[in-house]
Amino acid sequence: MKRFINIFTLIILLSAFQTLNAQRIKGELILGMNTTQIDGDEVYGFHKYGFNVGVGAILPFSKHWSLSVETILNQKGAYQNASIEGDTLPTPYYNIRINYLEVPVMIHYEDRETMTAGLGFSWGRSVGIEEIEHGTKVPSTTLAGPYKRDDVNVLVDFRFRIWEKLKFNFRYAYSVFPIRTRTFTNSIGQTWERTQYNSLLTVRLIYVFNEAPDLTRKEKKQNK
Repeated sequence: MKRFINIFTLIILLSAFQTLNAQRIKGELILGMNTTQIDGDEVYGFHKYGFNVGVGAILPFSKHWSLSVETILNQKGAYQNASIEGDTLPTPYYNIRINYLEVPVMIHYEDRETMTAGLGFSWGRSVGIEEIEHGTKVPSTTLAGPYKRDDVNVLVDFRFRIWEKLKFNFRYAYSVFPIRTRTFTNSIGQTWERTQYNSLLTVRLIYVFNEAPDLTRKEKKQNK
């Protein structure tokens, strides 16, 4: 899977470079936060917070269309302080954080005066994990599992210019493949199995470097 994604990303990049001609390659400085959950872990709600930080490049290939590639640290997980069954075991009931080094690749449609909409995917490799149940650390590692090391996500992305080259970004991401399959057992001995997926909402600030000035926007300001 990793090899396929790397080859596919390389093909996209080479195709984009061939169509760039005189277009500017723009850089991105990214700083943001995630609110996340893991579907299928019997813990509900986007209650785990983490960083979403990194750098990126935007490759325009027409007036309104562009390709972006990022390298980010993306923190995902889930959190619930008290048990929904009201037991008296130590808290937190459940707390997990998985750190990923992630490479999102997206196609964007851009109206530079209002907003940018994007759709794409990302590949992430876990580089750190900490899992706690009932106040006790669970022996989970990036190598031994039980969570898969790779996480492929589908992405939906919206960006709004808030000042000159600074943009506000909202992104939703969801795992394409399960990150784990787990068997649960309740207090009366019943068991069931569920597959788990990362789900996250992200808000970010993006500062864009080497962006050509929008002459139309400047002319409108001067005419006011």
